[in-house]
Amino acid sequence: RAVNKLKTYKLRRVAIFRRSSIEATTAAQAAVEGVVLGSFEPDEHKTKNRSLNRLEEIVFASNQPLCNETINSMKWGEKLAHATNRAKSLVIAPANLMNPTKLAEEAREMADRVGLEIEVLDEKALEADGFNALLGVAQGSEEPACLIVLKHFKAPNPDSPPVALLGKGVTFDAGGLCLKPATNMEEMKTDKAGACAVMGAMEAIALLELPVNAIGVIPAVENLPGGRAQRPGDVIRAMNGKTIEIINPDAEGRLILADALCYARRFKPSMMIDLATLTGACVVALGKLRAGVFANEDNVCRLLFEAAERAGEKYWRFPMDDDYKKDLESEIADIRNVGLRWAGAITAAKFLEEFVGDTPWCHVDIAGVDLYPEKHPIKGPTGFGVRTLVELVAFQARQDTRQEVASSTTVKG
Repeated sequence: RAVNKLKTYKLRRVAIFRRSSIEATTAAQAAVEGVVLGSFEPDEHKTKNRSLNRLEEIVFASNQPLCNETINSMKWGEKLAHATNRAKSLVIAPANLMNPTKLAEEAREMADRVGLEIEVLDEKALEADGFNALLGVAQGSEEPACLIVLKHFKAPNPDSPPVALLGKGVTFDAGGLCLKPATNMEEMKTDKAGACAVMGAMEAIALLELPVNAIGVIPAVENLPGGRAQRPGDVIRAMNGKTIEIINPDAEGRLILADALCYARRFKPSMMIDLATLTGACVVALGKLRAGVFANEDNVCRLLFEAAERAGEKYWRFPMDDDYKKDLESEIADIRNVGLRWAGAITAAKFLEEFVGDTPWCHVDIAGVDLYPEKHPIKGPTGFGVRTLVELVAFQARQDTRQEVASSTTVKG
């Protein structure tokens, strides 16, 4: 907020002073993150009257000498914030400039730049591999769907199970044949916020050279009401063989994530975390302050919340009672893609749970927190989730390193 306010003063050089009551390394990282995040402006497509951001140098001042640990924390914060800002740029990009193919191109450019492995499965490969739920969503658009897979395998033990991060990548969601109302439909270009957060997190993980195995899985589609679009009442078969009755084609995010979760399980991950702007019901429940969390076990949820505390992002856990699944029962298929009127965010999570098996898993519904509220002094996308995911993976990296050291230590009798 401070940097956002300083822009109006046309300053080139400012100093941030650390109060002695705040621990130096924490303050340094937070200050740098805030400066870089505050420099973002969602106006890159303007040709004039752009925001004036003349800041060239930020001085971090302290009444104590800065040690290497503090300096390293500043570098950490800078890389993390730049990756978050790039995720913001992707979120705000209009659909005519950021369709699934373009998103894959952006992922390739990023992977080459930071040293990630990347694989992009096109529609032919997806069809051969049984991604019918994902492809069903894409039927109504002339833009081909794809699956983007980013890999960072840098753990001390190359066989360590990876952390799998998944993001919903609907580059534009018109609702399919269940067309959304025209009011505010332009915001549906941000329905790829989960995918962008995963891309940002994977970029930061690579830049920070975390000694861990991690994969990012991004199903990318457009959901449009074309002549080939899937219809209410259609039945499709997901990658794991489950049949799904399509009740509402506008409940498309859970369909593409269903196949993506099945795919991610092939890597035998230690945990799976998916981020998605999934339901309006979550916004009704939590407003625009917290993301909803749904988990199939307590430990992975605890790790996520600890990471969120370090990142400064807010979440709230919802119940996952099996009784909620009754609303998804279908007379003609294994499961419906939507439940009844009530508990929409929970029934969406119960749907996803059908595709995670016994893998520890958290679903994070970021609908409502992907954009700053209307009256907030900062405008545009928040980049929510990037820093939490990086903190979570960084914790796993420390665990992997400790286990490797412990396994290589011998005790003589």
